[in-house]
Amino acid sequence: MKLSKDVLDEMRIKPGRSAALSRRSTSHVATDWLGPRDSDGENTERKRVAEEDLKEFVSELAAAQELLWASGTHSLLIVLQALDAAGKDGTIKHVMSGVNPQGCRVEAFKQPSSQELRHDFLWRSAKVLPDLGSISIFNRSYYEDVLVTRVHPEILEKSHELPAGGPDEKFWRGRYEDINAFEHHLHRNKTRIVKVFLHVSKDEQKKRFLERLEVPAKNWKFSLADLTEREHWDQYQEAYEEALSATSTKWAPWYVVPADHKYEMRALVGGIIVDAIDQMKLSAPSVPEDTRAALERARAQLEGES
Repeated sequence: MKLSKDVLDEMRIKPGRSAALSRRSTSHVATDWLGPRDSDGENTERKRVAEEDLKEFVSELAAAQELLWASGTHSLLIVLQALDAAGKDGTIKHVMSGVNPQGCRVEAFKQPSSQELRHDFLWRSAKVLPDLGSISIFNRSYYEDVLVTRVHPEILEKSHELPAGGPDEKFWRGRYEDINAFEHHLHRNKTRIVKVFLHVSKDEQKKRFLERLEVPAKNWKFSLADLTEREHWDQYQEAYEEALSATSTKWAPWYVVPADHKYEMRALVGGIIVDAIDQMKLSAPSVPEDTRAALERARAQLEGES
């Protein structure tokens, strides 16, 4: 099963175009792929279809990962970016539930260490890129260095990269150029990159924060820092708008996925990843003739055992 081209095209930011986040829905894609919405506001049938589609994508992703591992010719890097409570962790858990953990690694990037600050901002990401045949998921990524640092430029005071007089537009353009060059280098060396922004609304974020506070079992998910960052909502929207617009390229496009409904969001992300692996045109490695003969002898030996 595949997501339709219309759905993929709608979510993809065309290279050189604006991300236009303010005009993109946080609740659904315009292309009708789940069927009509219920008149009473409930989305029971749409949820059922999305969950069935996700099962298909999970199954296809498991098979695709096996082929990726067997061929050993490419790797896949999935970059997940979003504001707090948009659903990054849950998306990873549900979409990647069928893959073999041996060939898939999740990397979460926190505040840079003192060692990392002694290198360029891409260094710590370059250390943990996927091997050929493997998948790596960046739960947040090097994009934090053009997002969080854009909203909180004081963070850059710890970095040797801070220009005299503070970061200006030239500084940020330079970082976008570095990211594009870095990703182009990876693409040329057989690492395919899928970048997903989970686009959640401010109202939905508030709802999820309140749920974390009201449900004791979810209290651990809430941090007072989340509330502090929420106060910078508009600044983060501006930072994402500029970063996504500047770094959606032919070799590493951004996909804006509506995140207010988790069932639809997860199915869409699964479809995007399956499409990315499908675009690699992978095939199982062929067995040399001499090896094939040895396999036949092994089969005959096993069948001949008493």
